[in-house]
Amino acid sequence: MSLDKILSISGKPGLYELKAQTRSGFVAEALADGKKLSVSIRHNVSILSEIAIYTFTEEVPLRDIFRKIQEKEEGGQAINHKESKNKLEAYFSEVLPDYDEDRVYVSDMKKVIQWYNILQAKGITDFEEPEEVASEEEE
Repeated sequence: MSLDKILSISGKPGLYELKAQTRSGFVAEALADGKKLSVSIRHNVSILSEIAIYTFTEEVPLRDIFRKIQEKEEGGQAINHKESKNKLEAYFSEVLPDYDEDRVYVSDMKKVIQWYNILQAKGITDFEEPEEVASEEEE
């Protein structure tokens, strides 16, 4: 499963998998317990593949950060997202040394680490860029 189908829904804890689209929104399934949820288009929804973290030079896609955590932890779980502010900042500095401290908050770090741990626990560990299918243009 790619990050293109994994969602974060504001106001709802955890991560969700996009299951189906409906006229008024879509159906998502919680990764934690498998419960299905109908989500209207009024909810603020983020697709993990579209999220990036600010550095001083660029925006780094979330998949790249997950890959760096995966390398650091040798495929295992990251630290607990409920660690102290100092521990979270130190950990994030190891993973992404040039993150922009003015625009990346501890709450953002907590989410990234929590999301990584959820995905890792579910066996969703392929954080590679999906291969684009090249189509030939006919003239």
